[in-house]
Parts: sequence; structure tokens; C-alpha cells
Amino acid sequence: MLEKKVENFNMNRVIDEFEEMTRNADQVQKQTLKEILHKNKSAIYLQNFGINGNTTDPEAFKALVPLVTDLDLEPYIKRMVDGDTSPILTALPVPAISLSSGTSQGRPKFIPFTDELMENTLQLFRTAFAFRNRDFPIDDNGRALQFIFSSKQYISKGGVPVGTATTNVYRNPNFKAGMKAIQSLCCSPDEVIFSPDVHQALYCHLLSGILFRDQVQYVFASFAHGLVHAFRTFEQLWEEVVTDIEDGVLSSRITVPSVRTAMAKLLSGPNPELAETIRTKCMSLSNWYGLIPALFLNAKYVYGIMTGSMEPYVKKLRHYAGELPLVSHDYGSSEGWIAANVKPRLSPEEATFAVVPNLGYFEFLPVSETGETEQEPPVGLTEVKIGQEYEVVITNYAGLYRYRLGDVVKIVGFYNKTPQLKFICRRNLILSINIDKNTERDLQMSVESAAKRLAEEKIEVIDFSSHVDVSTEPGHYVIYWEISGETEDDVLQDCCNCLDKGFIDAGYMSSRKCKTIGALELRVVERGTFRKVQEHFLGLGSSAGQFKMPRCVKPNNVKVLQILCDNVVSRFFSTAFE
Repeated sequence: MLEKKVENFNMNRVIDEFEEMTRNADQVQKQTLKEILHKNKSAIYLQNFGINGNTTDPEAFKALVPLVTDLDLEPYIKRMVDGDTSPILTALPVPAISLSSGTSQGRPKFIPFTDELMENTLQLFRTAFAFRNRDFPIDDNGRALQFIFSSKQYISKGGVPVGTATTNVYRNPNFKAGMKAIQSLCCSPDEVIFSPDVHQALYCHLLSGILFRDQVQYVFASFAHGLVHAFRTFEQLWEEVVTDIEDGVLSSRITVPSVRTAMAKLLSGPNPELAETIRTKCMSLSNWYGLIPALFLNAKYVYGIMTGSMEPYVKKLRHYAGELPLVSHDYGSSEGWIAANVKPRLSPEEATFAVVPNLGYFEFLPVSETGETEQEPPVGLTEVKIGQEYEVVITNYAGLYRYRLGDVVKIVGFYNKTPQLKFICRRNLILSINIDKNTERDLQMSVESAAKRLAEEKIEVIDFSSHVDVSTEPGHYVIYWEISGETEDDVLQDCCNCLDKGFIDAGYMSSRKCKTIGALELRVVERGTFRKVQEHFLGLGSSAGQFKMPRCVKPNNVKVLQILCDNVVSRFFSTAFE
């Protein structure tokens, strides 16, 4: 990859460029598609559909190239992974292949990663940072406590580096320079970010953050889950961290030689004054409320993806953040970035994202109220209607053409001429036995409703997932809960009934009433069970920073089902429809 000189960051110029681009969103979209097709005019995939360098009209493009899913492109990408260097999907060099987390479908997807995608990533980071920095200015010499983890790349049998999307970003030579330009230098040494042991890396991220505590301007992880996990870990290990600082000697739990060497330089001797400060702060907190601002007194906000499947972690994150604002990270996927948070003062519950018109060519497939994709053709970026839900379709520089992301979004307004959207759910995460159709969002709302009963006992849901059990007749929903403490069986029975009644899909309710779907089952699992699920996915190559808990475990995801079932401590069947 070519390492580029990174220009000095100019907040006002970046915002002005975004304003200009979004005022001319339609023209920018046409120009972006033209550039994509021109740069990839020799791509075999496009030529197979009659696309050549002369095709620039969006309507001609859409008439010739079909809508596709990842399964349609899998054979083409497999050839690239196997070492075929011909211009299969893109005429541009493909220096690496990205792996999706694999939690949505039980299997990771392979996605081409190019220099253009890296530049799009840095552009998105600059844009979002400009709007954040306008609302929450940070010091020029500040740092960010970033819980980022780079899993290993491996070389495919065809000689192509393969890694998670975040790994490919962090290992890119332009990443560190790009972060420095927007005053977002990480507290931790590179050796921690690239540590082969994620647990040791997390410990060192926490220790590094405290050593630079006066300089920390904001706290970041890709997902809210990662932030909550980090500070839950700190609750358990804070005394060990304080001892390291007090003695100036790194804990024996850190065994990776490169990490030990880097962290020893950072510790640079005993610091009893800082150790006592942290000890006093921790002991003065009530149930760890406000932990983040207590540790990092100059932090301006907490930053990460907090929408969609991350919403269940927001309550706990807000507990740790105290009065610090929670700022939602931008909207994208392993396939590429789509939209920036240009209104960072909005809470996670209200967060919207403005599509960046030059990151790709975007189409939107209308979705009906029942969640089905309608027969209508997709509409363009500036043709969407406020209040309507759509599935996102993307064409990008890396060889994805009219590619259905599987994400459902709702249009809530416009920023100049570009739509502002809210993420609703993944289309393929559906609990369904017959005529019932419940999405990830429906599951989330059911769990939130039932968790209120648990909260009355001062207990919280740490994590959850679900499964459709059709091994019995009739089939029924199974919800797995990991909770923070013990409570009476009658409380959990109430929760089980609340979960069942929380699914308000008409098909589900009618099926339950006529007993064509069996009673919902709540299975409570041991503490640490969902950590084991995460370990399983990390073992398959997922990055800790990219991991998302699967909310619906498919039957073919045998290992995850086994982990959940082996750790069940109690079961309850709903009596809500008796």
C-alpha cells in the first residue's frame, strides 16, 4: 500500500466540504458512480453484464447490473482469495481481504479491501471528528483511550492477506498518521493493539489510559459492548492495576514479550501518588457510577456504536459515563462506510446519520410495514421519503455492485440534500416458526420490557441471545439470559411471561393463542457464558473490536448453541397465553 502524506486537519474546511457535497448530493452521486465504473471498466464481473467504460448513466447501470447479496458474490471473491489476480470484481489492486465478524449469519463473509476503502475510512473519520470537535473541542496535545484490537492477518493459500475489516484498517500505514492528524493518538503502544492475547491487551489498554489520564480527551471502542466489557473488567482488576502503578512493575498476567517490553517503558518506575489517587477514586464511587469521568477528569465524551444491536448496553454505559455525553459512532459495515454522525449532541436513542454522498453509490430498497422487501425498484439517494424504511444497497470502489447490505434503515430527515437515517435492524436476523416474523429489534424491545421487572430486584441483564427450537412440536422461542445476580423463581417466571407478551407481531400472537407456537422458554445461563461465546468467535478469527453478540443463533451454529445449552442453570416456560 502507498503511504500518503497526511495534511494538517482543518475543522472548518472539512465541514465546509461536507456542506458543499451534501448540497449537491445528486450530482455527487452521479459523479461517484461514473468514477467507480471508469476505474473498474476492465472488471470481468461488469463486462459480463455489458458494462464498459462508456456506461456512466445510473439508469443504464441499474438496467444491466442485478441486485445481489454476499452469496451471489461469494464465488468471485473466493477466486480472489485463492490467488486469481485477474480483474474479477475490480480493476484496482486488492492488497487484502476483509472478514466480517460472522456473528450475524454464523459464518464470516469475505470482502475485498482496497486503498480506496481505506481513504474512505479516513475521510469518514475526519468528517465525523470535525463535527464532534466543533461541539466538544479537545486539546491539541490530547489523547484518546481507544479500546482497539487488531487480530492477526493470515495469508490465504493464494497468497492474499486476510483479516477482519478493523485489522486491515489498523495495520494500514496511513491509519496512525490519520489519527494523529485529528488529535486522536491512542494511549496504548502499538504492541498492545497488535497483541495476540486480547485479555492482556485489554488490561494494558486500561493501564495505559490511567498512565495518560490527564491527557485523555475521550474514550472510544468500536461498539458499546466493548466499552461496557472494558469497565466491567476494570471493576474486577482495578486493585491489580493500582499495584502495577504503585510498584512500577507490570503484572505477571502480561506474558507476551513485546507487550511487556512496551508497557515497562510506559510505566517507567513507581508512581505511588497516582496509585493513591486512583485507589481513592475507586473506593469513593457508589456502585461504580461515574467511573469514566472519575478516572479521566479531562474526558469530554464517550464514543462508540450505540445503536441497533448495541442499544442494550447503553444503560450500563451511561452508568459508567455519569454526566459525560455518549456520542454515537458513525454508520457503516465491513463492506464500507455509509454515513456520519453530524449531530453528535443527540443521545444514542435519538442519533441519526447523514449519508456521505461520495463514499459510494447508494440505492434504497423499500421495506413494507411487515418487514418484507417490496416489489418496487430501489430509489436513489435523494429520492427517499421521510418516514419510510429501506434496505441499503451499495456500489463501491472495491468491487461491490448493487450489493444488498441486509441493513434496514429509516429516513428521518435530510441534511441539505442527503438523507439522515436511523439504523433499525438486520433483515436476516428473524425469529420465525410459521407466520410469525420477529426482527432483532422486536427481540430487543421484548428483552427491554422484561428487564424492567428484573430491575425492580436491582438485577440487570448482562447479555442475551435467542434461538428457535423446532425439535419439539409445536416449535417455540428460546431466550438466553445472563443476569447480574440471583433472584426468586417467581421473578424470573414473571420475566418469562413478559418476554412472551413482548413480541407483539400479529402472526406471533395469533399463533401463540391457537397454540401453533409453543410457550416461550427463558433459559438463564451461568455468569461468564457470553464471554465464552465471544471467545469462540475470537478463536475463529473475529476481532475483539469488531465482535457483536449474535442475537439469534441459527441451527447451523452448533458450537454456540452447545455453549449456551451447556451453561443453563434454570429454565422457565411462559404461562402468558394459558
